[in-house]
Amino acid sequence: MEEKKEVKNTQADSGNTKKKKKRSAVSFMIEFFIKIGVTALVVWLLCLFVVGVYVVHSNSSYPMIKDGDLCLTYKFARLNSGDEIAYVRDGRIKFGRIVGMPGDTVDMVGNNLAVNGYGVFEDAVYPTTAEGASITLPYTVPQDTYFVLNDYRDDIADSRTYGGIPKADTKGKLVLLLRRRGF
Repeated sequence: MEEKKEVKNTQADSGNTKKKKKRSAVSFMIEFFIKIGVTALVVWLLCLFVVGVYVVHSNSSYPMIKDGDLCLTYKFARLNSGDEIAYVRDGRIKFGRIVGMPGDTVDMVGNNLAVNGYGVFEDAVYPTTAEGASITLPYTVPQDTYFVLNDYRDDIADSRTYGGIPKADTKGKLVLLLRRRGF
């Protein structure tokens, strides 16, 4: 009886073992290119819907962001006052710092910035003035817009010229900066 069990087990084992086919170079190449394609698709979808990758072509946010820097933005970040953001204006990507949220009143007296009647302490190297502004100050930031200033405050191509920057024109909060030229 034991012999019959052994015979059955050996027959069962031989039925479970399959001969492995050798894979050809073509099958390895097909698998490799499928993996490359899936990876490229995932990266493309991330860049389209989640992050933005930009090369800066101005010094409007100097000294934080310099011409030639590579910037990565996160599109779903909750934006707050003081955040550096990317936005579209006149068909170009620009970078600036949010100083006024919707409903805030922004004013500039002398070289001082005030939001809702309180002076704002900033790490900005350059003084903030309203000289050359196209808007009337004090300015109340409309709903669904942000008041954005360049870090290089002598460049007034920001909310002092355009008014509030619509939320729809923002491309996300700056989360990573790679210095490509100099230090």
